[in-house]
Amino acid sequence: MELTIGWLYPNLMSTYGDRGNVICLQRRCQWRGIQAKILPLDRQTDAEQFKQVDIIVGGGAQDRQQEIVMRDLKGEKAKALKAKIETGTPGVFTCGSPQLLGHYYEPALGQKIEGLGLLDLVSKHPGIDAKRCIGNVVFEITASPLAEDLKTSLGTQPLVIGFENHGGRTYLNNVAALGKVIKGYGNNGEDGTEGAFYRNAIATYSHGPLLPKNPFLADWLIKTSLQQKYQQEISLTKLEDNLAVAARKAMLQRLDLSNINATI
Repeated sequence: MELTIGWLYPNLMSTYGDRGNVICLQRRCQWRGIQAKILPLDRQTDAEQFKQVDIIVGGGAQDRQQEIVMRDLKGEKAKALKAKIETGTPGVFTCGSPQLLGHYYEPALGQKIEGLGLLDLVSKHPGIDAKRCIGNVVFEITASPLAEDLKTSLGTQPLVIGFENHGGRTYLNNVAALGKVIKGYGNNGEDGTEGAFYRNAIATYSHGPLLPKNPFLADWLIKTSLQQKYQQEISLTKLEDNLAVAARKAMLQRLDLSNINATI
């Protein structure tokens, strides 16, 4: 079996170590004997190549880089990306990427950046003097059917550990929150939500990068993409994740959350 991982604008949208998500997916495929090819989706890529990907990964970016991306991500490219997500292609979109998938992002300075309108959410920066949302973040996955899928495979409540660093605040409309904040700010520091979930697309403010800290999410993306591509039930070989488990335990202890009943 083989998968093509589409990496959205790697030279413009890979802040805070988000390339680690791509590396994690590729390695966890390779360790199972699954061929994983990385396809950069950038200004040199045409719409037909967007249609070839089995998993989509998008990272964070500064406001100026987001503007450059949105000037390019229009027309047939935008249609191809929307079609992939609408038809269930799995993806993980971090920080700036979900803002681009929403209706718009209002930066602290400059013009409003129009998004693709795929996710029913908006993002706004409260102003240059506003405090950034920075620090470790822990949240419980609540989005359906993702939460149920993970509970079935893990046997316990899926808990995500990450790191957030964003000035913008995201507000959800008719789209499910990815999870419920236990520690940190989440989407806006007000309503207790973190991220969004649509079809099989995971949107989040959680860097870290996200997937090495939460390998069960990487495996869900891989399994779901294989099932989408080959139209059959897939069972992934279990990998040795002792280091990730130890790191998660250490972080929960550091955050005084070691007694929480959830997946380590």
